[in-house]
Amino acid sequence: MSEVTLIRVFVRGPRDRNDVFHANGTLRADMAERAIGGNPVPLVADARGMTASDMQGIAASYGHESAFVLPSERGCDWRLRFFVPQHEMEMCGHATVGTLWALRQWGEWTQPTATIETLSGVVLARWDEAEQRVWISQPEVRLDTLSPSDSARVATQLGLPADGYAAVNASTSRVKTLIELPSVEALDGLTPDFGTMASLCESIGSTGLYPYAFGGVRQDGKRIVHARQFPKSSGYPEDAATGIAAAALWGYLARRDTRGQSPLASIAVWQGDTMGSPSEILVAPRHSELGEPAGCWLSGNVAWSHP
Repeated sequence: MSEVTLIRVFVRGPRDRNDVFHANGTLRADMAERAIGGNPVPLVADARGMTASDMQGIAASYGHESAFVLPSERGCDWRLRFFVPQHEMEMCGHATVGTLWALRQWGEWTQPTATIETLSGVVLARWDEAEQRVWISQPEVRLDTLSPSDSARVATQLGLPADGYAAVNASTSRVKTLIELPSVEALDGLTPDFGTMASLCESIGSTGLYPYAFGGVRQDGKRIVHARQFPKSSGYPEDAATGIAAAALWGYLARRDTRGQSPLASIAVWQGDTMGSPSEILVAPRHSELGEPAGCWLSGNVAWSHP
């Protein structure tokens, strides 16, 4: 069996602590050593010779999204495959960020940019030397507003009253269903019906529900949006940090709040608090060489996961 390295991606301190970051938002070294929060990623740096069954077995044994590095078949720097306990995924944002960060630490990635082959397409990556972070690209969002009856079903699935909520399917890589709540307290108090989550998501063409609520503002001015993710059939009921869902949320808010006139400013998506694994996903606008909006960049703090 190939060697597995554990990392934690999108790590953040608790909501009531402001002393875990430097002024520029990077994690303090002593906090990184304790690997506060974030989403764990079992990572295999050389998955050559492994079968899909082998890879899924590792994901099942750890109970988390797992990443596997392979030579690219399309001329990219690397090919990444992602597995959860139940199946393979086309794309996993936090696992991509974490894998590239680890490759940087190991000296395997030394250039300022990289291209990554995934089942969802080619992902662009850049290294932020100043903040020691990886940023990965996500394309323009695709949106599909759900009918009032389906929105009511989503609300009921989350333990909310059926009336008064509008849900939207949004995707940059995989479809997530967004639903805005009036407060962080309402978000924290959700009581989803996990027994029928898969069938509900299947019926609306979604891979997971992503309720969210607006919060405060970081010291650097980034707006905080709190969120939770309840996947359709990953093999666990809730996800501590979901990069592609945060990207879809940013894309939706950019369309809704600016009506396409100008890109939304960067945001910080806070997730995982109710799981005891606080996470922060940074999302920033991305532009083409001509200066046109071209989706977004995803980033966040990464740390080695210690037993």
